[in-house]
Amino acid sequence: MASVVGGGEEIKNELFQMAMEGEWDKVVEIYGSNPEARKVTVTRSGDTALHIAVSDGQEEIVKQLIDEISNGQEEGKEALRIRNDHGNTPLHVAASMGSVGMCEYIAQVDPSLVGARNKDSETPFFLAAFHGKKEAFLCLLRICGRSDGYEYSKKKNDGETILHVAIAGDYFDLAFQIIQLYKDQEKKMDLVNSVNQEGFSPLHLLASKPSAFRSGSHLGRYHKIIYHFKIMGKNSAQTDLDLERHAGEAKQTNKEKKGSEVTNGALKQPFPPNYITCFEFVKLIYKAVLVVLGLGSTEILKIQDKKEKHVWSVQIMNELLQRVSMNEYGNTGTTPPPSKTTLPTDGETSAYNTIAEGSVYSDNFSEDQEKPNSDPTLESLQGNQRDKSKRLLTPILIAAKNGITEIVEKILKRFPVAIHDMNTENKNIVLLAVEHRQPHVFKLLLKRNILRDTVFRVVDKEGNSALHLAAKLGEYKPWLIPGAALQMQWEIKWYQFVKESMPPHFFPRYNRQRQTPKDLFTETHRDLVEKGGDWLSKTSESCSVVAALIATVAFATSSAVPGGVNQDSGTPTLENQPAFNIFAIASLVALCFSVTAVVMFLAILTSRYQERDFGRDLPTKLLVGLTSLFVSIASMLISFCAGHFFVLKDKLKYAAFPVYAVTCLPVTFFAMVQFPLYFDLIWATFKKVPQRSYKAVPL
Repeated sequence: MASVVGGGEEIKNELFQMAMEGEWDKVVEIYGSNPEARKVTVTRSGDTALHIAVSDGQEEIVKQLIDEISNGQEEGKEALRIRNDHGNTPLHVAASMGSVGMCEYIAQVDPSLVGARNKDSETPFFLAAFHGKKEAFLCLLRICGRSDGYEYSKKKNDGETILHVAIAGDYFDLAFQIIQLYKDQEKKMDLVNSVNQEGFSPLHLLASKPSAFRSGSHLGRYHKIIYHFKIMGKNSAQTDLDLERHAGEAKQTNKEKKGSEVTNGALKQPFPPNYITCFEFVKLIYKAVLVVLGLGSTEILKIQDKKEKHVWSVQIMNELLQRVSMNEYGNTGTTPPPSKTTLPTDGETSAYNTIAEGSVYSDNFSEDQEKPNSDPTLESLQGNQRDKSKRLLTPILIAAKNGITEIVEKILKRFPVAIHDMNTENKNIVLLAVEHRQPHVFKLLLKRNILRDTVFRVVDKEGNSALHLAAKLGEYKPWLIPGAALQMQWEIKWYQFVKESMPPHFFPRYNRQRQTPKDLFTETHRDLVEKGGDWLSKTSESCSVVAALIATVAFATSSAVPGGVNQDSGTPTLENQPAFNIFAIASLVALCFSVTAVVMFLAILTSRYQERDFGRDLPTKLLVGLTSLFVSIASMLISFCAGHFFVLKDKLKYAAFPVYAVTCLPVTFFAMVQFPLYFDLIWATFKKVPQRSYKAVPL
């Protein structure tokens, strides 16, 4: 039996020492024999021994401590309600860690702790969702119930909800379950359309995460094959079973989801029955290749996780848009019903405010234009909230900025009126897609049957058309390609693509600063042209030295004849040998291509580096120069090996092959280092539309 001392400070020191040394059995004994010890805070941050046990993951010890505490009835509950300096009870800590057992032990003694708020106005129920602890979340949901869970699901100070934080944290399977729980048709418990104090709805947050969708994720060539054939794991049907098991209130849904065919929660596979066997064999071979390359099977697991995230995000998108379509657009699809003018409660903005301010969807109005169904009382009470909402983008505009074609296409299909949405700078979906270099979105809009005069001819507050914005370079690097010269080439291609996508004289010629798109292009790309010229000069200087060296060696070897010349006939002595023919051809090829490379690089060095030169002239010269350089290097090595073959005696001929292979390694490494640049040049030269970058644009 552990000794129990009387003073409060002595109890504190003894409990702290035992907790630090892991003597939890003694802590349990003290909790059982001394009720005052249960309320003693033992750390500077105000944690009790129970707090420390929970944070240390001592699930069995926590159970024993709870058993000792619960014997005191109401006094025991008081011990469980003790908060540290952050306002966290032991249940807050357990929920953050995701321990189902500890959450259940604590919450069963005092279910009201599920709704206890810390200094950040976060409940344990909220923290479980914030940290993506799905099982702990469902455990607390079962204890508190769906109705009380709705009250505990929001932060009072900023309006964030469990659905907001689940989507923001990429916990999409949990977010899907939350949507199923709280998409109340009568708006009594609705988190789908909730907005935080910044006016962002869950759909806003989803539209700002391009990596959550296939269109916003970059995959390599081989990874695309694995991605396409990868079979999904857990699905939405299993999610519904989780809800029924834990909450008992969610209904199982069997709906078709566009973008990821789902029937009864299983992905449809239009393949023969032996497809899985064949795929597993291919996957085994692929894993073997990855092991040889030092990557292992982790790459396949990463691709699987990425695909699961993409499928979940599409399902969440469909659920969110289905909810908005039924309740927010009503009859006209443009303005909310007059009945939705109720004042917001509990730190939330109302559904009316969500629509009227454009934080979900609405027609857009200029600042001096009166909005329909306006309520002066509501406007006066909202104050700063309304000012913040005016700065918001609608989800379709956010998705257009981030290049998420799935959201853009789905919204336009369900709400065609969204094509006219604008931000406060009067930029619509076309202008934002062009400005942020999103060719996939722009091509999607070109394919749709829309009135181009009303959408593509829109200008922003500065009078900039889509062509002006295509000509204007932003502060970020927009294209997924290295090198300032290639960036400049793709900028020119993007400008030409936007220009050629419309009839001649379609776009307004001048903006309000009396600038043409060409003037704007020259002004904003001046630094990029300078950097591109410097990069090309340095690259050409380095490559021209190597090409000149190869040309010198190739000239010397091409004029030298291995084995000498027959004095009588004047023909080479070894002219009938296969190796001699290889030597003669390879040396000639090395000489010709090395001279070609030198000429190309000299042409680049003597260029004036004008804007138009970066479009085709300079990249083509660099491509030809690099191609010639690679061919000349390979030919020089072949000619050397073929000529040296005659020097060795017959018994050493075959032993020389490994030596030749080792000799070629340094040059091979050089070629491998330069090949990425070479392939980027080919990609940039022959691709009509540039490949966009895959990064999120700030809201």
